[in-house]
Amino acid sequence: MTGPPPQLLRMFPLSSVLFPGAVLPLQVFESRYLRMLSDVAQGDRRFGVVLIERGSEAGGGDERFRVGTVARLARLNPMEHGRVGILVVGAERFRVVDWLPDDPYPRAMAIVLEEAPVVELALLDEAVRALRRLYAFASELGAVTGPVPEDTDPVQLMWALCAVAPITQIDRQRLLEPDDAGQRVELLTELLREEANVLEKRLAMG
Repeated sequence: MTGPPPQLLRMFPLSSVLFPGAVLPLQVFESRYLRMLSDVAQGDRRFGVVLIERGSEAGGGDERFRVGTVARLARLNPMEHGRVGILVVGAERFRVVDWLPDDPYPRAMAIVLEEAPVVELALLDEAVRALRRLYAFASELGAVTGPVPEDTDPVQLMWALCAVAPITQIDRQRLLEPDDAGQRVELLTELLREEANVLEKRLAMG
């Protein structure tokens, strides 16, 4: 049994991770990405978002992770000074199998990854409890916290929890990469507990 064939994806390397189902606003100003957006808007309105491993978003020459998320262009608004504001929604994950030359903009051959249809509710409950504990400590320290996701669909809840987790971008990439949903949720719970323990120690120190 063979998997899906690689497909050509226009790519937008960023300094942040996009999760499936998450919404991400961006401002685009580099000429190569403005050209990419023009092509995307005239086509299927899809492009790939990957996290930059080394380097910066502007100028090129960056190194990129190979697992990313397909972004669907939901809104495009021209702005002053040649900038364009866009709003994208994360869709499927993908894995890059071959980077193509960055001319006229980054592109890659990538395989769309299938998601596990089942996420264990017991594991999700642990992750939710870990997030609530973290938020409680954060509130005591004066931080503003958002609502805890309560989606009724387990897969959507999993990704919503990943999206709101107050962790580093590298840890977000670690959550994006596993093909096993249980492994992802267990890692998420571990990361949330580690962060909550740090905040608990800060509170104990006064």
